[in-house]
Amino acid sequence: MDSTALAAKANDMRIDIIKMISEAGSGHPGGSLSCIDILTVLYFGGLLHHDPENPEDPERDRFVLCKGHAAPALYAVLAHAGYFPREELMTLRKKGSRLQGHPDHRLTPGVDASTGSLGQGLSIACGMACGLRIDHSPARVFAVLGDGECEEGQVWEAAMFAAHQQLGNLIAIVDCNGLQIDGPVDDVVQTGTLAEKFAAFGWEVAEIDGHDIPALRELLGSLKAAGGSRPHCVIAHTIKGKGVSFMENQVGWHGKAPNAEQAARAVAELQA
Repeated sequence: MDSTALAAKANDMRIDIIKMISEAGSGHPGGSLSCIDILTVLYFGGLLHHDPENPEDPERDRFVLCKGHAAPALYAVLAHAGYFPREELMTLRKKGSRLQGHPDHRLTPGVDASTGSLGQGLSIACGMACGLRIDHSPARVFAVLGDGECEEGQVWEAAMFAAHQQLGNLIAIVDCNGLQIDGPVDDVVQTGTLAEKFAAFGWEVAEIDGHDIPALRELLGSLKAAGGSRPHCVIAHTIKGKGVSFMENQVGWHGKAPNAEQAARAVAELQA
């Protein structure tokens, strides 16, 4: 897909995110909307090697959604990629559904890691990267974290481990939207400059507009090709609730489902 097609695909998936969360009556729209451009570039921009016909392909690149509450974004991507029918998105969080509130590798085709307890995902990604290197695999591991999640100490244990182990096959992307469930990230626990912190832990670091699809594609493609001995971190500056005017930069939409009227307004905006 070219950049225009990728932007259109991301917009379609934003609509699916709104519809499925509204249908479920619960979920996390804000952080799902902020990271969907990143996931779109990975899965549809020719960067992530994956095969919906063979979800367990040992040669595939791995993806870990560390901020597991943004599962609606991942489910939308997987449905559009062909891992399961798009109609199944409307079963989000319902009893018996394969699409629970957080990703479950045992249930959902295309999910590489069960996540949800914040702070643990980067450690899982490190383990995957180590295993792939032992197997002499060319595959890469991509992990998407939240900036609020980076307040968890385990993130920094994993960051230290990745640098020590020289995991050049690991690319972490921080969805830096500035908000978390309790308010602005810096008001809850000030994280300072995340780019400087990851660099201090021995990572190669880049910063980017997380909604600039051509720039994301170019940067992530170059990092995947680069490899090397140092893990890579991308600080992606994003807008919580991106694409829906009344959700953008509003902490109240972190974990609240839109009602039918709000969902209709949001979908109308996106369709326009």
